[in-house]
Amino acid sequence: MLKGKSAVITGSTSGIGLGYAKALAAEGVNVVINGFGDAAAIEAERAALEAAGVKALHHPADMTKPAEIADMIAFAAAELGGVDILVNNAGIQHVSGIADFPDEKWDAIIAINLSSAFHTIKHALPLMRRAGWGRIINTASAHALTASPNKSAYVAAKHGIAGLTKTVALEVAQENITVNAICPAYVWTPLVEKQIPDTARTRGITEEEVKRDVLLAAQPTRQFVTIEQVAAFAVFLCRDEAASITGAILPIDGGWTAQ
Repeated sequence: MLKGKSAVITGSTSGIGLGYAKALAAEGVNVVINGFGDAAAIEAERAALEAAGVKALHHPADMTKPAEIADMIAFAAAELGGVDILVNNAGIQHVSGIADFPDEKWDAIIAINLSSAFHTIKHALPLMRRAGWGRIINTASAHALTASPNKSAYVAAKHGIAGLTKTVALEVAQENITVNAICPAYVWTPLVEKQIPDTARTRGITEEEVKRDVLLAAQPTRQFVTIEQVAAFAVFLCRDEAASITGAILPIDGGWTAQ
């Protein structure tokens, strides 16, 4: 039932966002991916998405710039005929105690992790209303449901995403448009993998100990969430079977927030 739909996925040139794009393309959804990176690598990923038999485009909108976000949504509407599915995934992180937290890092995290979702939804929602159908999926985090020290901006932004999700869901509850937030714990991505050797050296422990005792300490399963699991969850939320799921803040966190 998703074949021929169109999706915009922010922060999708790698990692979880690219996983969303691959899973949706496999369902026959045309996609606009977004993000920065090596131009040749992005083009290779875009071409690989089209191998699934869909149209795949890239838009380089900067998620700190509302005008570029508006242009991205307009681009998707012009090239793909609309925006049926919006996945807000762009995000950055900075770890520091609040007394030493740089102002510019706070502003950037709030802009990219929270405000960008406001802007994408604002511009995509009229297109969904016109089509009489829509799915908005916001990538939150286990930190939308709990907190950790030294992550004030990230936790604030993800709690904000939870509130934004609930509010928009209520506004469109009778319009065949659902709005949900997926809340992963640590996901096994290339970015996480690259951090492990440095952390092991810094702490004087093995890489396995970094995974078990540092990264996965809060996850009772002691297993990373996979990109494929998160992406499959998003695809399910787009299906008719999930039409009654809206305004939900949905953990996929190995039991982290059950504690």
